[in-house]
Amino acid sequence: MVNIIWAIMAIVGILYAMINGKMEEVNQAIIESASEAVTLSIGLISILVFWLGIMKVAEAAGILNLLSKIMRPFIVKLFPEIPKDHPAIGYILSNFTANFFGLGNAATPLGIKAMQEMKKLSNSDTASRSMITFLAINTSSLTLVPTTVIAIRMQYNSVSPTEIVSTTLIASLAGMTSAILIDRFYFKKESWRK
Repeated sequence: MVNIIWAIMAIVGILYAMINGKMEEVNQAIIESASEAVTLSIGLISILVFWLGIMKVAEAAGILNLLSKIMRPFIVKLFPEIPKDHPAIGYILSNFTANFFGLGNAATPLGIKAMQEMKKLSNSDTASRSMITFLAINTSSLTLVPTTVIAIRMQYNSVSPTEIVSTTLIASLAGMTSAILIDRFYFKKESWRK
């Protein structure tokens, strides 16, 4: 459906430009945007590779294991339906860690694997309680270092591309706290009905 909406918007825009004699400006904007997109993508790839390298160093140094040990009790409390040693817990921890370091692209496959493992536990096509909780938390995800936004700010020559770190941390902490509280509220409300 979204593809249809984008296609309609593009067609209407091109037709409007043709009718008003602005087609040359549209062509110039398309070429400039394509060039800018390639430049931006290369910059984002370099930042993503850098942070993935930092993650590998942190993993080799045992920092990720330490972070997982610190987060494990919290995760086990949030997902009581999942057995403590189930692979889904490991994928959830890895997903949260990747999101914490602002590596959303690296977190996505881990989140998909976590959902697949939780689906195996529920044996149902309906989202389980754990899947809903995971989705709510993952969508709001706590971010310490917003690498993608920093990379974009660097590409556009921001004077201080990292000045957003503290506000991002506060906003993502508020978002994640809200997601957990709302999820728990509906979980309790559902329990009361039963």
